Amino acid sequence: MTAPGTAPDEGWHELDRRTVAVTALLTLGGSVAAGMPIGLAVARNTSTGTALLWVLPAVALLVAGAGVLDHVRWRRTRYRVTPSRVELRTGIVVTRHRSLQRDRIRAVDVTADPLLRAFGLVAVRVGTGEQSGAGEGSVALRPVPSATGEALRRELLRRERRDGADADAPVDGALAVLDPAWIRYAPVSFVAPVLGASAFGGALQVSEWFGLQAGVITWVAEVFHGVPLAAVIAILAAGALVVGAVGALGLWVEMWWNYRLEREPGTLRVSRGLLTTRSISVEEARLRGVELVEPLGVRLSGAARIDAVATGMGAAKPEDDKTDRRTLLPAAPRALAQGVAAAVLREQVSPTDAVRLTGHPAAARGRRLRWALATVVAVEAPLVVLGVLLTDVLLHIAWISALALVPLAVVLAVDAYRSLGHGLGERYLVARSGTVRRSTVALQRGGIIGWTFRQSIFQRRAELVTVIATTAAGTGAYAVPDAGTDEGLALARATVPGLLEPFAEELDAPATNGTFVG
Repeated sequence: MTAPGTAPDEGWHELDRRTVAVTALLTLGGSVAAGMPIGLAVARNTSTGTALLWVLPAVALLVAGAGVLDHVRWRRTRYRVTPSRVELRTGIVVTRHRSLQRDRIRAVDVTADPLLRAFGLVAVRVGTGEQSGAGEGSVALRPVPSATGEALRRELLRRERRDGADADAPVDGALAVLDPAWIRYAPVSFVAPVLGASAFGGALQVSEWFGLQAGVITWVAEVFHGVPLAAVIAILAAGALVVGAVGALGLWVEMWWNYRLEREPGTLRVSRGLLTTRSISVEEARLRGVELVEPLGVRLSGAARIDAVATGMGAAKPEDDKTDRRTLLPAAPRALAQGVAAAVLREQVSPTDAVRLTGHPAAARGRRLRWALATVVAVEAPLVVLGVLLTDVLLHIAWISALALVPLAVVLAVDAYRSLGHGLGERYLVARSGTVRRSTVALQRGGIIGWTFRQSIFQRRAELVTVIATTAAGTGAYAVPDAGTDEGLALARATVPGLLEPFAEELDAPATNGTFVG
Protein backbone atom coordinates (compact mmCIF):
# COMPACT_ATOMS: atom_id res chain seq x y z
CA MET A 1 0.00 0.00 0.00
CA THR A 2 3.08 2.22 -0.06
CA ALA A 3 3.73 4.50 -2.99
CA PRO A 4 6.76 3.70 -5.17
CA GLY A 5 9.88 5.43 -3.96
CA THR A 6 8.57 5.86 -0.41
CA ALA A 7 9.88 3.68 2.39
CA PRO A 8 7.19 1.85 4.41
CA ASP A 9 8.01 3.76 7.62
CA GLU A 10 8.87 7.18 6.19
CA GLY A 11 6.83 10.34 5.93
CA TRP A 12 4.26 9.59 8.64
CA HIS A 13 2.78 12.51 10.61
CA GLU A 14 0.93 12.72 13.91
CA LEU A 15 -2.36 14.44 14.53
CA ASP A 16 -2.13 17.45 16.81
CA ARG A 17 -1.55 16.38 20.42
CA ARG A 18 -4.06 18.98 21.64
CA THR A 19 -6.78 16.57 20.55
CA VAL A 20 -6.73 15.15 24.09
CA ALA A 21 -7.62 18.52 25.62
CA VAL A 22 -10.34 19.07 23.00
CA THR A 23 -11.87 15.66 23.68
CA ALA A 24 -11.75 16.18 27.44
CA LEU A 25 -13.53 19.55 27.17
CA LEU A 26 -16.17 18.13 24.82
CA THR A 27 -16.81 15.24 27.20
CA LEU A 28 -17.01 17.64 30.14
CA GLY A 29 -19.66 19.74 28.40
CA GLY A 30 -21.69 16.69 27.37
CA SER A 31 -21.43 15.14 30.83
CA VAL A 32 -22.57 18.31 32.56
CA ALA A 33 -25.54 18.65 30.19
CA ALA A 34 -26.53 15.01 30.68
CA GLY A 35 -25.90 15.04 34.43
CA MET A 36 -27.88 18.19 35.18
CA PRO A 37 -31.38 16.62 35.04
CA ILE A 38 -30.15 13.63 37.04
CA GLY A 39 -28.59 15.89 39.67
CA LEU A 40 -31.72 18.02 39.92
CA ALA A 41 -33.88 14.92 40.35
CA VAL A 42 -31.61 13.62 43.12
CA ALA A 43 -31.49 17.05 44.78
CA ARG A 44 -35.30 17.22 44.95
CA ASN A 45 -35.43 13.94 46.89
CA THR A 46 -32.32 14.44 49.06
CA SER A 47 -30.06 17.49 49.10
CA THR A 48 -27.77 19.47 46.81
CA GLY A 49 -24.67 18.03 48.48
CA THR A 50 -25.85 14.45 47.89
CA ALA A 51 -26.64 15.24 44.27
CA LEU A 52 -23.12 16.61 43.75
CA LEU A 53 -21.63 13.49 45.36
CA TRP A 54 -23.50 11.43 42.76
CA VAL A 55 -22.83 13.56 39.71
CA LEU A 56 -19.31 14.99 40.10
CA PRO A 57 -17.44 11.65 40.42
CA ALA A 58 -19.30 10.30 37.40
CA VAL A 59 -18.42 13.40 35.35
CA ALA A 60 -14.78 13.21 36.41
CA LEU A 61 -14.61 9.51 35.51
CA LEU A 62 -16.12 10.11 32.08
CA VAL A 63 -13.76 13.01 31.33
CA ALA A 64 -10.69 11.08 32.47
CA GLY A 65 -11.73 7.98 30.51
CA ALA A 66 -12.37 9.95 27.35
CA GLY A 67 -9.01 11.70 27.69
CA VAL A 68 -7.13 8.44 28.15
CA LEU A 69 -8.86 6.80 25.18
CA ASP A 70 -8.17 9.79 22.95
CA HIS A 71 -4.53 9.85 24.05
CA VAL A 72 -4.21 6.21 23.00
CA ARG A 73 -5.96 7.01 19.70
CA TRP A 74 -3.56 9.91 19.12
CA ARG A 75 -0.53 7.72 19.82
CA ARG A 76 -1.76 5.05 17.41
CA THR A 77 -2.89 7.37 14.59
CA ARG A 78 -0.55 8.39 11.79
CA TYR A 79 -1.12 9.76 8.31
CA ARG A 80 1.01 10.59 5.29
CA VAL A 81 0.67 12.08 1.84
CA THR A 82 2.82 10.55 -0.88
CA PRO A 83 2.96 11.49 -4.58
CA SER A 84 0.33 8.85 -5.33
CA ARG A 85 -1.61 8.15 -2.11
CA VAL A 86 -3.09 9.47 1.13
CA GLU A 87 -2.73 6.92 3.91
CA LEU A 88 -4.11 6.69 7.44
CA ARG A 89 -3.25 4.22 10.18
CA THR A 90 -5.50 4.21 13.22
CA GLY A 91 -7.29 1.99 15.70
CA ILE A 92 -7.15 1.33 19.44
CA VAL A 93 -7.91 -2.40 19.57
CA VAL A 94 -7.90 -3.24 15.87
CA THR A 95 -5.44 -1.38 13.66
CA ARG A 96 -6.80 -0.17 10.32
CA HIS A 97 -4.78 1.04 7.37
CA ARG A 98 -6.77 3.09 4.86
CA SER A 99 -5.25 4.27 1.60
CA LEU A 100 -6.72 6.55 -1.08
CA GLN A 101 -5.29 7.10 -4.55
CA ARG A 102 -4.62 10.80 -5.01
CA ASP A 103 -5.90 10.85 -8.57
CA ARG A 104 -9.28 9.62 -7.25
CA ILE A 105 -9.62 12.29 -4.56
CA ARG A 106 -12.59 14.50 -5.34
CA ALA A 107 -13.20 16.47 -2.13
CA VAL A 108 -11.22 17.89 0.77
CA ASP A 109 -13.54 19.49 3.32
CA VAL A 110 -12.16 21.53 6.23
CA THR A 111 -14.32 22.13 9.32
CA ALA A 112 -13.65 23.82 12.64
CA ASP A 113 -16.18 24.01 15.47
CA PRO A 114 -15.78 26.73 18.14
CA LEU A 115 -13.64 24.51 20.38
CA LEU A 116 -11.28 23.55 17.56
CA ARG A 117 -11.05 27.20 16.51
CA ALA A 118 -10.11 28.19 20.05
CA PHE A 119 -7.14 25.83 19.81
CA GLY A 120 -6.26 26.84 16.23
CA LEU A 121 -7.22 23.41 14.88
CA VAL A 122 -9.40 22.02 12.09
CA ALA A 123 -10.86 18.68 11.04
CA VAL A 124 -10.03 17.57 7.49
CA ARG A 125 -12.05 15.01 5.53
CA VAL A 126 -10.53 13.68 2.30
CA GLY A 127 -13.01 11.85 0.05
CA THR A 128 -12.97 10.06 -3.28
CA GLY A 129 -16.67 10.65 -3.95
CA GLU A 130 -17.41 6.92 -3.79
CA GLN A 131 -20.50 6.01 -1.78
CA SER A 132 -18.91 3.00 -0.12
CA GLY A 133 -19.82 1.63 3.26
CA ALA A 134 -18.14 2.31 6.60
CA GLY A 135 -16.45 5.44 5.24
CA GLU A 136 -14.06 3.39 3.08
CA GLY A 137 -14.00 6.12 0.44
CA SER A 138 -12.75 8.79 2.83
CA VAL A 139 -10.02 9.64 5.33
CA ALA A 140 -10.78 11.85 8.34
CA LEU A 141 -7.98 13.74 10.10
CA ARG A 142 -9.17 15.28 13.38
CA PRO A 143 -7.53 17.46 14.42
CA VAL A 144 -4.61 19.10 12.62
CA PRO A 145 -3.34 22.71 12.81
CA SER A 146 -5.39 25.08 10.66
CA ALA A 147 -2.39 25.93 8.47
CA THR A 148 -1.79 22.22 7.86
CA GLY A 149 -5.44 21.69 6.96
CA GLU A 150 -5.40 24.48 4.38
CA ALA A 151 -2.11 23.22 2.94
CA LEU A 152 -3.56 19.70 2.62
CA ARG A 153 -6.65 21.05 0.89
CA ARG A 154 -4.64 22.99 -1.67
CA GLU A 155 -2.17 20.19 -2.31
CA LEU A 156 -4.69 17.38 -2.65
CA LEU A 157 -7.04 19.39 -4.89
CA ARG A 158 -4.22 20.67 -7.11
CA ARG A 159 -5.18 19.92 -10.72
CA GLU A 160 -3.70 20.77 -14.08
CA ARG A 161 -5.98 22.99 -16.13
CA ARG A 162 -7.54 21.40 -19.17
CA ASP A 163 -5.77 23.93 -21.38
CA GLY A 164 -2.41 22.92 -19.91
CA ALA A 165 -1.92 26.02 -17.76
CA ASP A 166 -0.42 25.54 -14.32
CA ALA A 167 -2.83 25.10 -11.44
CA ASP A 168 -1.36 28.15 -9.69
CA ALA A 169 -2.42 30.46 -12.53
CA PRO A 170 -5.13 33.05 -11.75
CA VAL A 171 -8.53 31.46 -11.10
CA ASP A 172 -12.06 32.59 -11.87
CA GLY A 173 -12.55 33.86 -8.33
CA ALA A 174 -15.79 34.48 -6.47
CA LEU A 175 -19.08 33.46 -8.05
CA ALA A 176 -21.17 34.63 -5.08
CA VAL A 177 -20.52 36.28 -1.72
CA LEU A 178 -22.73 36.89 1.29
CA ASP A 179 -25.34 39.62 1.13
CA PRO A 180 -26.62 40.20 4.70
CA ALA A 181 -30.02 41.07 3.24
CA TRP A 182 -30.53 37.36 2.49
CA ILE A 183 -31.23 36.85 6.18
CA ARG A 184 -34.80 37.99 5.52
CA TYR A 185 -35.54 34.59 4.00
CA ALA A 186 -34.63 32.68 7.18
CA PRO A 187 -37.93 33.24 9.08
CA VAL A 188 -40.02 32.02 6.12
CA SER A 189 -38.25 28.67 5.94
CA PHE A 190 -39.64 25.47 7.46
CA VAL A 191 -37.00 25.70 10.16
CA ALA A 192 -38.93 28.44 12.01
CA PRO A 193 -42.03 26.44 13.06
CA VAL A 194 -39.90 23.42 13.92
CA LEU A 195 -37.67 25.51 16.18
CA GLY A 196 -40.72 27.16 17.75
CA ALA A 197 -42.34 23.83 18.62
CA SER A 198 -39.00 22.52 19.90
CA ALA A 199 -38.60 25.60 22.12
CA PHE A 200 -42.00 25.02 23.74
CA GLY A 201 -41.20 21.35 24.29
CA GLY A 202 -37.78 22.22 25.69
CA ALA A 203 -39.28 24.76 28.10
CA LEU A 204 -41.65 22.12 29.48
CA GLN A 205 -38.79 19.63 29.82
CA VAL A 206 -36.58 22.10 31.70
CA SER A 207 -39.46 23.05 34.00
CA GLU A 208 -39.89 19.36 34.79
CA TRP A 209 -36.20 19.10 35.81
CA PHE A 210 -36.77 21.84 38.37
CA GLY A 211 -40.12 20.40 39.46
CA LEU A 212 -42.04 23.38 38.06
CA GLN A 213 -43.94 21.81 35.18
CA ALA A 214 -47.28 21.60 37.00
CA GLY A 215 -46.91 25.23 38.07
CA VAL A 216 -46.13 26.35 34.51
CA ILE A 217 -49.21 24.55 33.14
CA THR A 218 -51.38 26.03 35.90
CA TRP A 219 -50.02 29.52 35.19
CA VAL A 220 -50.82 29.20 31.47
CA ALA A 221 -54.32 27.98 32.29
CA GLU A 222 -54.89 30.99 34.56
CA VAL A 223 -53.58 33.45 31.96
CA PHE A 224 -55.98 32.14 29.31
CA HIS A 225 -58.93 31.63 31.65
CA GLY A 226 -62.15 32.45 29.82
CA VAL A 227 -60.44 32.71 26.42
CA PRO A 228 -62.00 30.50 23.68
CA LEU A 229 -60.00 27.38 22.83
CA ALA A 230 -59.52 28.41 19.21
CA ALA A 231 -58.05 31.74 20.33
CA VAL A 232 -55.71 30.00 22.77
CA ILE A 233 -54.44 27.70 20.03
CA ALA A 234 -53.94 30.66 17.69
CA ILE A 235 -52.05 32.68 20.32
CA LEU A 236 -49.77 29.78 21.24
CA ALA A 237 -49.11 29.03 17.57
CA ALA A 238 -48.25 32.68 16.91
CA GLY A 239 -45.91 32.70 19.90
CA ALA A 240 -44.20 29.55 18.66
CA LEU A 241 -43.73 31.11 15.23
CA VAL A 242 -42.18 34.26 16.71
CA VAL A 243 -39.78 32.21 18.84
CA GLY A 244 -39.02 29.99 15.86
CA ALA A 245 -38.36 32.99 13.61
CA VAL A 246 -35.83 34.36 16.09
CA GLY A 247 -34.18 30.94 16.30
CA ALA A 248 -34.12 30.65 12.51
CA LEU A 249 -32.35 34.00 12.25
CA GLY A 250 -29.68 32.86 14.70
CA LEU A 251 -29.24 29.53 12.95
CA TRP A 252 -28.90 31.24 9.56
CA VAL A 253 -26.20 33.56 10.88
CA GLU A 254 -24.27 30.63 12.33
CA MET A 255 -24.50 28.59 9.12
CA TRP A 256 -24.04 31.19 6.41
CA TRP A 257 -22.00 34.07 7.84
CA ASN A 258 -18.84 34.71 5.81
CA TYR A 259 -20.36 32.70 2.94
CA ARG A 260 -18.36 32.66 -0.28
CA LEU A 261 -18.66 30.52 -3.42
CA GLU A 262 -15.56 30.60 -5.57
CA ARG A 263 -14.05 28.70 -8.45
CA GLU A 264 -10.53 27.39 -8.06
CA PRO A 265 -8.76 25.38 -10.78
CA GLY A 266 -11.16 22.51 -11.47
CA THR A 267 -13.00 22.97 -8.16
CA LEU A 268 -15.96 24.83 -6.71
CA ARG A 269 -15.39 25.82 -3.09
CA VAL A 270 -18.05 26.89 -0.57
CA SER A 271 -16.77 28.48 2.65
CA ARG A 272 -19.14 29.61 5.38
CA GLY A 273 -19.89 29.65 9.09
CA LEU A 274 -19.70 32.00 12.09
CA LEU A 275 -18.89 29.80 15.08
CA THR A 276 -18.26 26.58 13.16
CA THR A 277 -16.39 27.32 9.94
CA ARG A 278 -16.74 24.99 6.97
CA SER A 279 -14.91 24.73 3.67
CA ILE A 280 -16.58 22.32 1.23
CA SER A 281 -15.13 21.51 -2.19
CA VAL A 282 -16.88 20.06 -5.24
CA GLU A 283 -14.76 19.00 -8.19
CA GLU A 284 -16.22 20.36 -11.41
CA ALA A 285 -15.53 17.08 -13.20
CA ARG A 286 -18.09 15.48 -10.89
CA LEU A 287 -20.76 18.08 -11.57
CA ARG A 288 -23.75 16.73 -13.53
CA GLY A 289 -26.13 19.64 -13.10
CA VAL A 290 -27.83 21.85 -10.53
CA GLU A 291 -31.08 21.87 -8.61
CA LEU A 292 -33.08 25.06 -8.03
CA VAL A 293 -34.92 24.47 -4.73
CA GLU A 294 -37.85 26.69 -3.68
CA PRO A 295 -39.51 25.85 -0.35
CA LEU A 296 -42.97 27.38 -0.20
CA GLY A 297 -42.22 30.34 2.08
CA VAL A 298 -38.99 31.11 0.27
CA ARG A 299 -40.71 30.87 -3.13
CA LEU A 300 -43.48 33.26 -2.07
CA SER A 301 -40.71 35.69 -1.10
CA GLY A 302 -39.20 35.47 -4.60
CA ALA A 303 -36.12 33.50 -3.59
CA ALA A 304 -34.51 30.12 -4.24
CA ARG A 305 -31.39 28.17 -3.33
CA ILE A 306 -28.98 26.22 -5.53
CA ASP A 307 -27.82 22.65 -4.84
CA ALA A 308 -25.13 20.80 -6.76
CA VAL A 309 -25.97 17.58 -8.60
CA ALA A 310 -22.61 15.85 -8.40
CA THR A 311 -21.37 12.29 -8.17
CA GLY A 312 -20.43 10.95 -4.76
CA MET A 313 -22.62 13.38 -2.79
CA GLY A 314 -25.88 11.44 -2.52
CA ALA A 315 -25.30 9.75 0.82
CA ALA A 316 -23.83 11.49 3.82
CA LYS A 317 -21.26 9.69 5.93
CA PRO A 318 -21.47 9.69 9.74
CA GLU A 319 -18.49 12.04 10.02
CA ASP A 320 -19.91 14.52 7.53
CA ASP A 321 -21.19 17.91 8.48
CA LYS A 322 -24.83 17.63 9.46
CA THR A 323 -25.90 20.32 7.03
CA ASP A 324 -26.48 19.54 3.37
CA ARG A 325 -23.07 19.51 1.70
CA ARG A 326 -24.65 19.93 -1.74
CA THR A 327 -25.86 23.51 -1.18
CA LEU A 328 -23.91 25.98 -3.30
CA LEU A 329 -26.07 29.05 -2.60
CA PRO A 330 -28.45 29.66 0.33
CA ALA A 331 -31.88 31.18 -0.23
CA ALA A 332 -31.27 34.32 -2.29
CA PRO A 333 -33.26 36.37 -4.85
CA ARG A 334 -34.37 34.07 -7.64
CA ALA A 335 -32.70 36.06 -10.41
CA LEU A 336 -29.40 35.88 -8.55
CA ALA A 337 -29.85 32.14 -7.99
CA GLN A 338 -30.39 31.63 -11.72
CA GLY A 339 -27.25 33.62 -12.44
CA VAL A 340 -25.18 31.57 -9.99
CA ALA A 341 -26.53 28.36 -11.53
CA ALA A 342 -25.43 29.55 -14.97
CA ALA A 343 -21.97 30.49 -13.68
CA VAL A 344 -21.55 27.13 -11.94
CA LEU A 345 -22.45 25.27 -15.14
CA ARG A 346 -20.40 27.65 -17.32
CA GLU A 347 -23.50 28.52 -19.34
CA GLN A 348 -24.69 31.91 -20.55
CA VAL A 349 -28.16 31.24 -19.10
CA SER A 350 -29.09 28.60 -16.54
CA PRO A 351 -30.96 25.62 -18.09
CA THR A 352 -33.49 25.93 -15.26
CA ASP A 353 -34.43 29.29 -16.75
CA ALA A 354 -33.67 28.84 -20.46
CA VAL A 355 -35.44 25.54 -21.20
CA ARG A 356 -39.15 25.86 -21.87
CA LEU A 357 -41.15 23.40 -19.78
CA THR A 358 -44.07 21.32 -21.06
CA GLY A 359 -47.10 20.99 -18.78
CA HIS A 360 -48.67 17.67 -17.78
CA PRO A 361 -52.14 16.27 -18.54
CA ALA A 362 -55.17 17.42 -16.56
CA ALA A 363 -55.44 13.94 -15.05
CA ALA A 364 -52.36 14.79 -12.97
CA ARG A 365 -54.31 17.64 -11.36
CA GLY A 366 -57.10 15.26 -10.36
CA ARG A 367 -54.60 12.93 -8.71
CA ARG A 368 -53.19 15.77 -6.62
CA LEU A 369 -56.61 16.97 -5.55
CA ARG A 370 -57.55 13.46 -4.42
CA TRP A 371 -54.28 13.08 -2.49
CA ALA A 372 -54.75 16.44 -0.79
CA LEU A 373 -58.34 15.75 0.29
CA ALA A 374 -57.42 12.24 1.43
CA THR A 375 -54.72 13.77 3.64
CA VAL A 376 -57.29 16.07 5.26
CA VAL A 377 -59.58 13.10 5.90
CA ALA A 378 -56.70 11.17 7.47
CA VAL A 379 -56.07 14.10 9.84
CA GLU A 380 -59.70 14.76 10.73
CA ALA A 381 -60.97 11.17 11.09
CA PRO A 382 -59.11 10.41 14.37
CA LEU A 383 -60.36 13.69 15.85
CA VAL A 384 -63.95 12.84 14.94
CA VAL A 385 -63.71 9.30 16.33
CA LEU A 386 -62.09 10.45 19.58
CA GLY A 387 -64.58 13.31 19.83
CA VAL A 388 -67.52 10.89 19.63
CA LEU A 389 -65.94 8.57 22.19
CA LEU A 390 -64.41 11.08 24.62
CA THR A 391 -65.33 14.76 24.41
CA ASP A 392 -67.16 17.27 22.22
CA VAL A 393 -64.11 19.55 22.35
CA LEU A 394 -62.34 17.35 19.80
CA LEU A 395 -65.37 17.53 17.50
CA HIS A 396 -65.18 21.32 17.57
CA ILE A 397 -61.45 21.18 16.85
CA ALA A 398 -62.18 18.84 13.92
CA TRP A 399 -64.72 21.04 12.15
CA ILE A 400 -62.80 24.27 12.82
CA SER A 401 -59.56 22.79 11.46
CA ALA A 402 -61.40 21.28 8.48
CA LEU A 403 -62.63 24.75 7.48
CA ALA A 404 -59.01 25.82 7.19
CA LEU A 405 -57.43 22.61 5.91
CA VAL A 406 -59.77 21.83 3.01
CA PRO A 407 -59.25 25.13 1.13
CA LEU A 408 -55.52 25.00 1.91
CA ALA A 409 -55.28 21.45 0.57
CA VAL A 410 -57.07 22.41 -2.65
CA VAL A 411 -54.82 25.44 -3.19
CA LEU A 412 -51.67 23.37 -2.63
CA ALA A 413 -52.91 20.62 -4.95
CA VAL A 414 -53.62 23.08 -7.77
CA ASP A 415 -50.22 24.73 -7.21
CA ALA A 416 -48.52 21.32 -7.29
CA TYR A 417 -50.14 20.61 -10.66
CA ARG A 418 -49.14 23.99 -12.06
CA SER A 419 -45.57 23.37 -10.92
CA LEU A 420 -45.31 20.14 -12.92
CA GLY A 421 -43.22 20.44 -16.05
CA HIS A 422 -40.37 18.98 -18.06
CA GLY A 423 -38.23 20.11 -20.96
CA LEU A 424 -35.24 19.09 -23.02
CA GLY A 425 -32.34 21.40 -23.82
CA GLU A 426 -29.31 20.80 -25.96
CA ARG A 427 -27.31 19.39 -23.03
CA TYR A 428 -29.77 19.15 -20.14
CA LEU A 429 -32.96 17.43 -19.08
CA VAL A 430 -34.99 19.83 -16.94
CA ALA A 431 -37.78 18.61 -14.64
CA ARG A 432 -39.87 20.56 -12.12
CA SER A 433 -42.29 19.32 -9.45
CA GLY A 434 -43.48 19.97 -5.91
CA THR A 435 -45.34 22.69 -4.06
CA VAL A 436 -44.30 22.69 -0.41
CA ARG A 437 -40.78 22.11 -1.73
CA ARG A 438 -40.67 22.92 -5.42
CA SER A 439 -37.58 21.64 -7.18
CA THR A 440 -36.31 22.31 -10.68
CA VAL A 441 -33.42 20.06 -11.63
CA ALA A 442 -31.19 20.50 -14.68
CA LEU A 443 -29.46 17.15 -15.28
CA GLN A 444 -26.82 16.60 -17.94
CA ARG A 445 -28.17 14.24 -20.57
CA GLY A 446 -24.81 12.50 -20.73
CA GLY A 447 -25.01 11.77 -16.99
CA ILE A 448 -28.18 9.65 -17.32
CA ILE A 449 -27.36 5.93 -17.17
CA GLY A 450 -30.84 4.39 -17.12
CA TRP A 451 -34.59 4.91 -16.89
CA THR A 452 -37.34 3.63 -14.62
CA PHE A 453 -40.99 3.84 -15.65
CA ARG A 454 -43.56 3.47 -12.87
CA GLN A 455 -47.31 3.15 -13.23
CA SER A 456 -49.79 2.43 -10.48
CA ILE A 457 -53.16 0.98 -11.44
CA PHE A 458 -54.65 4.47 -11.13
CA GLN A 459 -51.95 5.98 -13.35
CA ARG A 460 -52.59 3.35 -16.04
CA ARG A 461 -56.28 4.19 -16.04
CA ALA A 462 -55.44 7.89 -16.37
CA GLU A 463 -52.75 7.19 -19.02
CA LEU A 464 -50.03 8.70 -16.85
CA VAL A 465 -46.51 7.48 -16.07
CA THR A 466 -43.73 8.56 -13.72
CA VAL A 467 -40.44 8.66 -15.61
CA ILE A 468 -37.32 8.45 -13.43
CA ALA A 469 -33.86 9.29 -14.77
CA THR A 470 -31.17 7.21 -13.06
CA THR A 471 -27.77 8.80 -12.55
CA ALA A 472 -24.67 8.36 -10.44
CA ALA A 473 -24.96 11.96 -9.25
CA GLY A 474 -26.97 13.71 -6.56
CA THR A 475 -29.74 11.60 -5.07
CA GLY A 476 -29.25 8.94 -7.77
CA ALA A 477 -32.66 9.40 -9.41
CA TYR A 478 -34.74 12.35 -10.61
CA ALA A 479 -38.42 11.93 -11.44
CA VAL A 480 -40.80 13.42 -13.96
CA PRO A 481 -44.05 12.53 -12.17
CA ASP A 482 -47.40 11.97 -13.87
CA ALA A 483 -46.40 12.71 -17.43
CA GLY A 484 -48.60 11.47 -20.26
CA THR A 485 -47.65 7.91 -21.19
CA ASP A 486 -46.66 8.72 -24.76
CA GLU A 487 -44.94 11.97 -23.78
CA GLY A 488 -42.97 10.25 -21.02
CA LEU A 489 -41.65 7.53 -23.33
CA ALA A 490 -40.83 10.09 -26.01
CA LEU A 491 -38.96 12.22 -23.48
CA ALA A 492 -36.79 9.28 -22.36
CA ARG A 493 -36.01 8.26 -25.93
CA ALA A 494 -35.11 11.79 -27.00
CA THR A 495 -32.98 12.54 -23.93
CA VAL A 496 -30.50 9.70 -24.46
CA PRO A 497 -30.98 8.40 -28.01
CA GLY A 498 -30.45 4.66 -28.37
CA LEU A 499 -30.47 3.84 -24.65
CA LEU A 500 -33.99 2.36 -24.76
CA GLU A 501 -33.87 0.80 -28.22
CA PRO A 502 -33.06 -2.74 -26.94
CA PHE A 503 -36.34 -2.54 -24.98
CA ALA A 504 -38.45 -0.99 -27.73
CA GLU A 505 -40.92 -3.90 -27.94
CA GLU A 506 -41.51 -3.96 -24.19
CA LEU A 507 -41.97 -0.19 -24.10
CA ASP A 508 -44.46 -0.16 -26.97
CA ALA A 509 -46.46 -3.08 -25.55
CA PRO A 510 -49.31 -2.43 -23.09
CA ALA A 511 -48.06 -2.18 -19.50
CA THR A 512 -48.46 -5.41 -17.55
CA ASN A 513 -46.99 -4.36 -14.20
CA GLY A 514 -46.17 -1.30 -12.16
CA THR A 515 -42.47 -0.87 -12.93
CA PHE A 516 -40.21 -1.28 -15.95
CA VAL A 517 -36.52 -0.52 -15.86
CA GLY A 518 -34.51 0.15 -18.98
